[in-house]
Amino acid sequence: MDQRADGLVRGMRNTIAVMNTKGGVGKSTLVLSMAETLSAQFRKNVLIIDSDSQASVSAMLLTAANLHRLQSDGLTIVDLLVASVLNNVAVDWPRFVVGGVSDVDEARTVYLIPSDMQLTLFEREVSKESLHARLRTSIGALLGHVRSVFDVILIDCPPGLSVLTESWLREADFHFSPTKPDYVSTCGLEVFRRFKSLNPEMGFAENLGVVVNMKDNQSSVDAEYHRWLSNNPENRCIAQAVPRTSALQHASQLSAIERSYVAKYPGESGAAIRAVCQEVLDRLATANAHAPPPSSPPPPAAASAASQAS
Repeated sequence: MDQRADGLVRGMRNTIAVMNTKGGVGKSTLVLSMAETLSAQFRKNVLIIDSDSQASVSAMLLTAANLHRLQSDGLTIVDLLVASVLNNVAVDWPRFVVGGVSDVDEARTVYLIPSDMQLTLFEREVSKESLHARLRTSIGALLGHVRSVFDVILIDCPPGLSVLTESWLREADFHFSPTKPDYVSTCGLEVFRRFKSLNPEMGFAENLGVVVNMKDNQSSVDAEYHRWLSNNPENRCIAQAVPRTSALQHASQLSAIERSYVAKYPGESGAAIRAVCQEVLDRLATANAHAPPPSSPPPPAAASAASQAS
């Protein structure tokens, strides 16, 4: 493994579950913009695992026809987990990774494991058959593979706390929480903290931070909530808030024609996302400097996958 200029070493702790128990906080759009920024501006290989049955970030990165084809061909996170958990068979995970998914010219190193609405049915089967332990083992194995191939892995989790989301949160290295600066969204953080305190012996992802998203920079109410969140050290708030701008609202709409990074993320939109990504990379580097890498050696399959992802 090569030492990175920013202090990161590929294969170290780099898997991040992105979630808030409250929906409507702009989570999937933030995952998209961070992935494209990490690729275009920081030259990172980024994998997005879409674990939301709504497949929102998949639809932001793929045309409807391509997403439908992958779902029909059984090449989504649902199919990967059905094979490994319900059928208990070995999975060739690189088959489920799609490259070339961004409409940003410079973001050529964004990869995706897409989702499907069948994910909710899969979770029902896991609960019915009491396969929670096997689900967590499968999730842990997948993250063990991709850690060694990609620089950053972003797991787009749905709102709420399902059996699948709990597995991501217990097996991922970190969790990262977008929140709107309003009362209901911040209550979601408190619910999440209480959940995290349950069964500590089962392990849990480390808090990488809270980012205030969709902030109206002209609103005194938003400013007050931002201060309140920042003053709570448990949140580990990212210094830069992400503003509510038309550019970021439109970023979720896949363009039929490739565009430059600055065309998609102009002005304060791009500056804010870049600042968030820089702080996330700095926190990853610091966390890895003070902790040993995952103990499990990367499996042989990761070596061949690395050539596909570079």
